[in-house]
Amino acid sequence: MSAFADNPCTRCGACCASFRVDFSRHELLSEGGTVPDGLTVEVTDSTCRMRGTDHARPRCAALQGQVGERAGCGIYEWRPSPCRDFGMRSPLGIGDDACARARARHGLPPLNA
Repeated sequence: MSAFADNPCTRCGACCASFRVDFSRHELLSEGGTVPDGLTVEVTDSTCRMRGTDHARPRCAALQGQVGERAGCGIYEWRPSPCRDFGMRSPLGIGDDACARARARHGLPPLNA
């Protein structure tokens, strides 16, 4: 198993089903970025949001699978900057406070800090 596949952060999905994801519309594919337009909603003239992340029970439209078991981002290579910036220690399998809150929301224990 590769280190990427063995990393709990790349298969958890709790953050993708816990937080609103807003970003600059310059990140949209139609604007020269990488984020597929169809997975977003316009918030303002300059801001977009990942579809589904503003619901009472958030779940990003790009999230695939079941949170905490086998989940992943369907657009991982093209995800917006807030998703890229979230959990900067995630490549090491180490969570932070936001990660712990997201995991708790889904009944999951925090990652080792």
